[in-house]
Amino acid sequence: MVKVILIMHDNNGEYYKMNKTFFENMPKAGQYIYNSDGLAYVVEEVAQFAGYVSSKGAVAILVVHQADEQAPVSNLYGLNIERDLDD
Repeated sequence: MVKVILIMHDNNGEYYKMNKTFFENMPKAGQYIYNSDGLAYVVEEVAQFAGYVSSKGAVAILVVHQADEQAPVSNLYGLNIERDLDD
C-alpha cells in the first residue's frame, strides 16, 4: 500500500480539501480515482518524495479535481454515497 495526500481544488483553482489515503498502486496523471465522498476525480499531478520513508508520513501528493458530473466515469459504478459508502 502507498500512503498519499490528496489535494483537491475547485473550478477556480483554489485548494479546498486535503486528506490522507492509501492506494495499492500509485495513480498516474490523467487517471480517474474515486474518493471516499463517492465522486470521481481526475489526477492532475503526482509529486513523489524521493527517498522518503515513514510510517506516519505520505510518500506522494496527488493533485486532483472532480471529474465532470456528465462524464461516463461519474456514473461508471452507480455509486451513491448515502447508500454505498456510508459507515
